[in-house]
Amino acid sequence: MSVGNLSNDRFPVPHKKLSLDIKGNNTDVVICSYDDHFLVMATQVGTMGTILHARKEEGVSIHPTFNVSVIFGKRDEPMLEACARQLIENISSSGSSKSLVLSLGLKDHSVETLKGIVSAVTGSRLW
Repeated sequence: MSVGNLSNDRFPVPHKKLSLDIKGNNTDVVICSYDDHFLVMATQVGTMGTILHARKEEGVSIHPTFNVSVIFGKRDEPMLEACARQLIENISSSGSSKSLVLSLGLKDHSVETLKGIVSAVTGSRLW
């Protein structure tokens, strides 16, 4: 896996780029940290794919709740929503209140592939 350094010299938003092999598929990942959102794009097909939005619900409960919704793309893929949920839970547990926009353009929607993406993103996080 190659990891790009945090870079602000060409793109004004803090970001990281990763390229890794997940189950034989080259997977490119870009993580961007905007003022109010994190944007994570993971692709094995060179396009954006399904786009999801995930956020922590603000409420009076001591146990956090999270809302994950598909903005556009495949709405019948619960594993994609599970991936977004794991990432927003990780973001929230680190103390950040930012929402997540997640783009997944994947050849393979298996548990192993999505775990690989979650692991790569959380290991190279910007939060």
